[in-house]
Amino acid sequence: MGRRRSIMSEQLKYELAKDLGFYNTVEQEGWGGIKAKDAGNMVKRAIQLAEEAAAKAHRQ
Repeated sequence: MGRRRSIMSEQLKYELAKDLGFYNTVEQEGWGGIKAKDAGNMVKRAIQLAEEAAAKAHRQ
């Protein structure tokens, strides 16, 4: 069994961290340094973006 693949790309995770204001923490301490609340907000934002993309695709 290999490592479980991340659902979010590294690029997306970094973009979300920048948008949500904790990119500096990730840069200095790694992903383990962020608060659980920040991680939750990151997931919520990713879901929101996915829903928006799906809605756009559906409308076309």
